Amino acid sequence: MTVTDDPDTLSRTFSALADPTRRSILARLTQGEATVNELAAPHSLSLPAISKHLKVLQTAGLVTKRREAQTRPCALNPAPLQDAEAWLQQYRRFFEESFDRLEEHLRHLQADPSDAGDAKP
Repeated sequence: MTVTDDPDTLSRTFSALADPTRRSILARLTQGEATVNELAAPHSLSLPAISKHLKVLQTAGLVTKRREAQTRPCALNPAPLQDAEAWLQQYRRFFEESFDRLEEHLRHLQADPSDAGDAKP
């Protein structure tokens, strides 16, 4: 699913990313699949609390779970992050163009200091 398919995708993604524990879980999953116990290990949270964080990440589409014997390994699904990055890219272009204009203006001021408006008489 892309941003254009469901405008709430971005809202769910950014909401899920708003919590540092969830960001930590995602960071761990960049290294590969992990069980809930493995994801909980570095945190001082209960397993039910970690499960709630995982549920938020699953709802946002950032994490998938599958059943394997007695465990349920979790995996990162990068698609929503790619959608968020694409959305942010338009703002990156805006800021880069703004900085380019500022740089050109500063170059112009350095070349002709009398345009600065604060030249001393």
